[in-house]
Amino acid sequence: MPQQRLRRDREGMDRLERGRSAEDRAALFLETQGLAILARNFRRRAGEIDIVARDGAILVIVEVRARASRAFGGAAASVGSRKQMRLIRAAQLLLAAHPEWRRMPARFDVIVEEGSGAQARMEWIRHAFTL
Repeated sequence: MPQQRLRRDREGMDRLERGRSAEDRAALFLETQGLAILARNFRRRAGEIDIVARDGAILVIVEVRARASRAFGGAAASVGSRKQMRLIRAAQLLLAAHPEWRRMPARFDVIVEEGSGAQARMEWIRHAFTL
């Protein structure tokens, strides 16, 4: 079986490396904004939650999206209704696994990073969507 070549961006990162790096930067950004990171990369068959944080008494479910360009609508546009439903299902499983978080009001945020290298720009979209 031939080995698949990974597509790399200008910084030499493949898609997964770029995603992990964006998640690291997003978590650090949220901490500088006063949020406490409770969990990262909660994965279940129904979906994955990139970051779970606490903003005061509110549980924040965070999706991180990174895109090299704004082509095709950019990073924010990539969180469509199908992705939202997967996040909601994953959040239900997260709350089942962590009953101590069930009593907290929750919100869904999206952090988008567009561009690469020194040109990268991060935007935090609070209350990006609701149930």
